[in-house]
Amino acid sequence: MAAQGSNNGWAIWLTLLAALLLSVAPMPSFMEIGRPLWLAMFLTYWVLYLPHKVGMLTAWVLGVAEDVLYGSLLGQNALILSLIICLVLSLHQRLRMFPIWQQCLVLLVVFGLAQLVQLWISALTGNRPPTLVFLLPALVSALLWPWVYTLLRALRLRLNIN
Repeated sequence: MAAQGSNNGWAIWLTLLAALLLSVAPMPSFMEIGRPLWLAMFLTYWVLYLPHKVGMLTAWVLGVAEDVLYGSLLGQNALILSLIICLVLSLHQRLRMFPIWQQCLVLLVVFGLAQLVQLWISALTGNRPPTLVFLLPALVSALLWPWVYTLLRALRLRLNIN
């Protein structure tokens, strides 16, 4: 007889909802330029450790929800989150084996590529920022990754999410 564990899938959706709310939460204006990619980080964690539950469709749906919340071009964040999740899914077997500091470096590159795609889309719509500061959210997100990882790992282990 197979061992039965608790699914607790509601906790995944609750954390993703919290990430969605964090991504639109008010911040001081000087910190707004480096707003972390909360939804991308939370999705990345769940895709790394539960790829059978969270995947491309989840990223797309949450990206459209983020587009609606931001009031941005419909599909812009959905495309970017899907790109991030596609890259993470293609690397997830290796990424899970890396120590946390190497995961930070890989995610810096992945989030940086996503920010470049966002810059490209913004340039196509005529809203391009003039400097390389648009890469700051990727750096901030990579630096916050160890704390997000630790928090979600503790939640996953405590609630026996599988």
